[in-house]
Amino acid sequence: MDAGEAGRRARDLREQLTRHRKLYYDLNAPEISDTEYDRLERELEDLERRFPETVTPDSPTRTVGGAVATAFSPVPHAAPLLSLDNTYDEADLAEWHARLCRLLGRDTLDFVCELKLDGLSVALTYRHGQFVQGATRGDGQTGEDVTANLRTIRDIPGKLSGAPPLLVVRGEVYLPVKAFAELNARREEEGQAVFANPRNAAAGSLRQIDPAITAKRPLACFCYQVIRGDGYAPASQSQTLGDLANWGFAVDPRYRICAGPEEVLGFCREWTAKRHDLPYDADGVVIKLASTTLQEEVGATAKSPRWAVAFKFPAEQVETEVEAIEVQVGRTGALTPVAKLKPVRLAGVTVSSASLHNEEELRRKDIRVGDTVLVERAGGVIPYVVGVNLTKRPVIAVPFRFPRVCPVCGGPVHKPEGEAILRCANRSCKAQLKEGLRHFASRDAMDISGLGRVLVDNLVDLGLVASLSDLYDLTPESMAAVPRMAAKSASNLLAQIDASKKRPFEKVLYALGIRQVGEETARALSGRFRSMDALFDTSEADLQGVEGVGPRVSAEVRAFLEVPGNRTVVERLRGAGVTLAAEERPIGHTPLRGLTFVLTGALQDMTRPRAKETLMAMGAKVASSVSRSTSFVVAGSEAGSKLDDARRLGVPTLDEAALKKLLAGDLSPLAGPEGS
Repeated sequence: MDAGEAGRRARDLREQLTRHRKLYYDLNAPEISDTEYDRLERELEDLERRFPETVTPDSPTRTVGGAVATAFSPVPHAAPLLSLDNTYDEADLAEWHARLCRLLGRDTLDFVCELKLDGLSVALTYRHGQFVQGATRGDGQTGEDVTANLRTIRDIPGKLSGAPPLLVVRGEVYLPVKAFAELNARREEEGQAVFANPRNAAAGSLRQIDPAITAKRPLACFCYQVIRGDGYAPASQSQTLGDLANWGFAVDPRYRICAGPEEVLGFCREWTAKRHDLPYDADGVVIKLASTTLQEEVGATAKSPRWAVAFKFPAEQVETEVEAIEVQVGRTGALTPVAKLKPVRLAGVTVSSASLHNEEELRRKDIRVGDTVLVERAGGVIPYVVGVNLTKRPVIAVPFRFPRVCPVCGGPVHKPEGEAILRCANRSCKAQLKEGLRHFASRDAMDISGLGRVLVDNLVDLGLVASLSDLYDLTPESMAAVPRMAAKSASNLLAQIDASKKRPFEKVLYALGIRQVGEETARALSGRFRSMDALFDTSEADLQGVEGVGPRVSAEVRAFLEVPGNRTVVERLRGAGVTLAAEERPIGHTPLRGLTFVLTGALQDMTRPRAKETLMAMGAKVASSVSRSTSFVVAGSEAGSKLDDARRLGVPTLDEAALKKLLAGDLSPLAGPEGS
């Protein structure tokens, strides 16, 4: 390769890397794996080393992270938040150790090994023990002010004990893999774009303009570095981790002090094998010089510290064949293509299918029946088709023809404006009905236990249930036709169905499965309109007068209410005795009207949802975060940062005993809060 070719290739690599950085850091929508990105970056590094004239000041090999979004205020960092150099094999790791030994004149060195979380790096600033500011890494020099969002994360303490007067700590915000899977399942059903992995889900959650959205996602955070600490001079990285924990931060306990490179390799091998036992997504091990004095001696480059390196776990990918592509229909009519794969072992499990998400994603990757595809497990959990091996594509493979009618009922399909997902327009579609019945019977809706997946399938397939309201027409005689349904089981189920008639109106409204209407929205709508009849008579403009209801939600509610078949279902529910209006409270029976409560910690004698419902029934507003307008914070056991926020802002607190008095109608705790 001559200088001209090297220059052209370097320019192409810089453009590719810059684009993929923007997708990864700024848009949370990566198109390639971390391994592929690192391969491109290593190629550029090699070119720049061989042809120094190709180097530019803004090269991705010399800069960190992404851009600072204009939606957030910029925050200059107290010290640069550097990235880590990566190694992918044991030979590279041995060379890194040898290089450090040469720099320091040592034969061997001690290290601290920590698991490398795949999350979003943040800097947390505390003054006199109080959390005052939090920022993303941004470009390493300047981050984004996301203080309000970080306050919603329980692992980030609002107040420290025994910390230096000025302290800046670096941590990693992440989304546990179980929460990631649940979040993506909800987003896919609602027609929203799914997150590629837990890291992007965490980043998307933390960079919300509305902190209330962040608060609804169970983000967590481990801290691992003191960026600045007035008067603080730890002797080692292990002391830093211990001090962080003592001050009140969450610290991952899985770190290990390793004497020499062999112990380091042992730790890396151990966690390469055990990575899927972790509750979070880890993509490697961070190896740091144990001594902080030696860390300062070797220093850092403009991009990375010389005293630390990341040993990346090998990418867990496998090739397999697409045997079929099926289109499934969900509760809201979403048509989701699913690749049926030749079963293959991947990351300890057998994978036989993978969601292709929507028609546009299927077209973009051009996945065909008969293709050999590369599959990985996003976050070690969800099978994900990375792409097609075109060198193995059969001659007879043809582009998949996405159905223009519902594959289950043959009804028309449409694509709502601004969405990538086609939907079946027929609400009587069996596929929608089955998923709708499961939602209707769920604990947070009508709470009909015993109405599981197999029974729902049988009821619909046998023609016993053709709409939600048909559940209330079931009899012991009709249930006798259901395979393996004993008389006792049938009797128990019918009793559960009968009991569900007394569920409050807000639960019924949520159970109807109106798109974009979750529990909070259903509660807000029922509180404002009080009955199904009032909802039928309202306009989109009136709906948008409800807190949390915007144009998209109001349009979905009106669209549901205007379908004659839906009105018929509602009238049949009314005829069956299902509650379709909120309980009328006597005048003066809202003693907590005008007060705002925040619940935190665990309650012993009641669930938090039950406490929330009762407070709201008494006229109170229940918020998710503490502010100066909060009237009271109810603190159960193991209360977290919200209790710290209450103390900092001077908000009165109540213990569970005081709460029980309130809910029983005794308002004396309001005059002198118990437990404050």
